[in-house]
Amino acid sequence: MSTTPNKRYRTFALLLLTVIYGFNFIDRQIVGILAPFIQADLDLTNTQLGLLIGLAFATFYTVVAIPIAWLADRYSRVNILAIALATWSAFTALTGLANNFLQIGLARMGVGIGEAGGSPSSHSIISDMYAKEERAGALGVYSMGIPIGIMAAYFATASLMGEGEVDWRRIFIILGITGVVLAGIVKLVLKEPKRGAMEFEDHASIKQPPFKESLKQLLKIPAWWFMAFGIAFGSFVSYAFSAFQTKYVVMLDPSFDFKTLVIVLGIINGTTYAGGAFIGARITDAWGAKNIRAYGWLPAITIGICLPLAIGSFWVPTVWLHLAATTALLLFLGAYLGPCFAIAQTLAPINMRAMSTALFFFILNMIALGGGPTFSGWLIDVFKGGNPELESIRYAMSVTSAFFIPSIISFLFVSKYLPKDWTDAEQRNRDLAKAQ
Repeated sequence: MSTTPNKRYRTFALLLLTVIYGFNFIDRQIVGILAPFIQADLDLTNTQLGLLIGLAFATFYTVVAIPIAWLADRYSRVNILAIALATWSAFTALTGLANNFLQIGLARMGVGIGEAGGSPSSHSIISDMYAKEERAGALGVYSMGIPIGIMAAYFATASLMGEGEVDWRRIFIILGITGVVLAGIVKLVLKEPKRGAMEFEDHASIKQPPFKESLKQLLKIPAWWFMAFGIAFGSFVSYAFSAFQTKYVVMLDPSFDFKTLVIVLGIINGTTYAGGAFIGARITDAWGAKNIRAYGWLPAITIGICLPLAIGSFWVPTVWLHLAATTALLLFLGAYLGPCFAIAQTLAPINMRAMSTALFFFILNMIALGGGPTFSGWLIDVFKGGNPELESIRYAMSVTSAFFIPSIISFLFVSKYLPKDWTDAEQRNRDLAKAQ
């Protein structure tokens, strides 16, 4: 096998990895979409629903990702990815068999454990197929798996819900079985790339450092950490938004057709969010070639625009105005994904890229996925004490949207520290090449 993949194969591999990442978000998003029906069927509180979407999943997803990333920096990333996909898909199917909060909570923990092996392996594979000058663009394409997966989750719900009824159990089981089949395809067609092939002309074998040494090196890169906290606080609002959006719309206008709602939300996510991710990555590549600080500036600007859009979307009087505000919000919300993924990979030493992604996702998901839905669900129950539930959702989501502010501040610090950290990363890779 050639150590440097040809353009046709790497495009195919990138698209396949993007599809897998999409399945990651299908299995994650589907709980929020079906929240009103799961909550009614299993008699869950808003706090329990938030825990189910957030902390129960995120704790295992983030903690397990670090040892899996350690393995991915040493062993076949393709094998790890295939096993991870099969695992989280099987537990997605089991989610449909749950009869109470404990059972569905355990199933979601299993999904989290499986998904922990997805992005560290995929990010590392992509970084060994694309040079650093193309990496933001490639990872921007990969990040489109988020909106594509969310779109597919809405479309799957619409196509599988039947006429006038929503069988949430059936939807989980069908999606889970589909993912298991895809895992077999991944194992058969995806090839393991040579580590460091895009940096080292001699394609030298890369020695892997111990875990503690990896962590110590990453701790010395301030732009990396501010990037991680920037995307974490931004996604805190995003995950809270998606966890309770369908419930909010159903309460805002009970007569609004649910199937129409999920189709429209699917289209919005598949166009504006995906378009924002793609355009944001391309702008960053072009702008960053002239001024490396763009990797911090662009996310700071777009998230600043998201703040009023997020709050306003919950105070407009009609469903269609809410959907219009959501469309604008998702366009700007997707723009920071490519730059953040590129920073996570480029600033990390070549021999700890999977570990960089795992630690990055640990911070992102413990704060955002674990905290966002859990915090907003709890806050809805708090405000419910003296307000109608519709108003309590509005108050809770307005408070939650304020977490965009620390995100903006973090990205401004990224722009401050990135020039030095980027130069240092290039020197580290040159030194590592000489040491092989």
